[in-house]
Amino acid sequence: MNPVAFAPHRMALRVYYEDTDAAGIVYYANYLKFAERGRTEMLRGLGFDHSRMRTQTGVVFAVRRCNVEYRGAARLDDALSVETRIDRVAGATLSLRQSVCRGAEVLADLDVLVACIDDNGRPRRVPAELRAALAGAAAATSAT
Repeated sequence: MNPVAFAPHRMALRVYYEDTDAAGIVYYANYLKFAERGRTEMLRGLGFDHSRMRTQTGVVFAVRRCNVEYRGAARLDDALSVETRIDRVAGATLSLRQSVCRGAEVLADLDVLVACIDDNGRPRRVPAELRAALAGAAAATSAT
């Protein structure tokens, strides 16, 4: 399935003290954690939580590549959202675009490539059930 077109998934979050440095600004690596949560919740929304996927299919996702462009700083108590869009599904990978935003302001843009792997770290095809769920989400988006 190449490329994929469906509505982005959005997840709300709040910046806590533990997310910030001494100045109350979100530490740069925490944007990666926010993005991971966004990807996890997008999959969960499609019916594929990580535990069930590993148990039923023997596969998990691992980040293979991540490029981040930081555009602004989030601060303590900010209400943020993580927007996740799947750009492409290949044999064993998902290519995603993610944004961490405060309202309409984009604070970080991420290009992420996740690989589908088995317990030994070897590449495996993206499960057929997940491909079907992504195709269904794409069809529902194009119908609206």
